[in-house]
Amino acid sequence: MERTEQLDWQRSSFSTDQANWLEIASEGEFVYIRESDNPELVVTTTRTKLNAWILGAKDGEFDHFVGL
Repeated sequence: MERTEQLDWQRSSFSTDQANWLEIASEGEFVYIRESDNPELVVTTTRTKLNAWILGAKDGEFDHFVGL
């Protein structure tokens, strides 16, 4: 069994009606992100890097990727 299978994965409450969603889990300083329809592929980052990305997203730095 892979280590990431033992993590407590969580998804946004906004994803309840969706067939596929992003899931996130953490362990220590590491944060893991995967798509529910491909759980074998896991992106690993740190809490510090994820925080920087979230702050940028909140500030609109990535809006052009989704056509906003």
